[in-house]
Amino acid sequence: MTDEQSTTGAVLVVGGGISGLTAALEAAEVGKDVFLVEKGASFGGRVAQLNQYFPKLCPPSCGLEINFRRVRDNRRIRTYSMTTVKSVSGAQGNYEVTLETAPRYVNSNCTACGDCSAACPDERDNDFNFGMDKTKAAYLPHEMAFPRRYVIDKNALSAAGAEAVKSACKYDAIDLDMQAQTRTINVASIVWATGWTPYDATKMENLKFGQSQSIVTNMMIERMAAPSGPTGGKIVRPGDDKEIESIAFVQCAGSRDENHLEYCSHICCMATFKQMSYVREQYPDAKIYVFYIDLRTPGKYEKFREARMADENATFIKGKVADIAIEADGSVTVTAENALTAEKISQQVDMAVLATGMQPNFAIEQAPADLQIDSNGFVISDPNSAMISAGCAKKAADVVTCTQSSTAAALKAIQVSRR
Repeated sequence: MTDEQSTTGAVLVVGGGISGLTAALEAAEVGKDVFLVEKGASFGGRVAQLNQYFPKLCPPSCGLEINFRRVRDNRRIRTYSMTTVKSVSGAQGNYEVTLETAPRYVNSNCTACGDCSAACPDERDNDFNFGMDKTKAAYLPHEMAFPRRYVIDKNALSAAGAEAVKSACKYDAIDLDMQAQTRTINVASIVWATGWTPYDATKMENLKFGQSQSIVTNMMIERMAAPSGPTGGKIVRPGDDKEIESIAFVQCAGSRDENHLEYCSHICCMATFKQMSYVREQYPDAKIYVFYIDLRTPGKYEKFREARMADENATFIKGKVADIAIEADGSVTVTAENALTAEKISQQVDMAVLATGMQPNFAIEQAPADLQIDSNGFVISDPNSAMISAGCAKKAADVVTCTQSSTAAALKAIQVSRR
């Protein structure tokens, strides 16, 4: 365990996605010392996985690269990747927090030259691309990775691979004996910006996710459409790389369902309209089918919705999908009842996209502190403590709402630290 770090009035931000980055920067830029921790090997969170995000349909590099530079340039922010909170004790204004940093097996000598990856014979599933391709066992998390340092998946590394990556590194950056490090810090307030995970589509047995490569999720489409994604930006059917002539979007896949996610994730409809644009740009004549319960595009997004619904090759069916059947030729048939006509509809398409909801991470993993958490896993900010939730840890939200929420959380954290 490293020596205890104590900074009067400091703020701990847990989670290094867009919400955590925003909260950390807002607090640091008014003079607060900030500890920013992220369990992944790189900061950026889910936004880094998107092709574009609202409201300007920008690539993630637009916002993240600026924020990464601001973090690098701000000496009040101490960043810890591959780090989790193990315990929290104390009270508002004086929390003692134990952090654990997992071994990266690559030290700070790394220049991200890529020689270790080039020499490595071993591969692993690329979780950043939702398993649609592979990386080497020595890999850079993604093209915008911050910190820009390689990481080694030791579980995927063979003895021959270990020797190869060590021999290839000219900077003595490979340390396969690296151990986990534990440190204790003292802070006045904690912002929980722990983000979200796409709901596990395999839990909806009728939708057959995982049984056919022709059934994908909305986040998988984001990665396909991204130039840095597994297909170089081309939306094709996984498995056989067939170009798309028809595609179905299945809304509320697991959402608004007491057996799965009982709430609306708010952004799924907008995500589908955005992804319709991706498809239309690549396939001007492709048939698009959208199966929905309700279409929720609040406020300024109404015109965006109207433009997509005016597409002559797009069909909207108001009805919850009951089943997806897998056909011998690799296509799938989506079946639903049209709630407006009471007609049963079965539509065969090249690929089906499941619009899965946003599940807060504390619905999946145990919170390391005594937090108020609702039945869905969202963190409730406690007015009597300095445990403050932000972004999608607080509620399902889009990027703009998350940054607003995180700015508010930082303001609350600052107020607490001044008492």
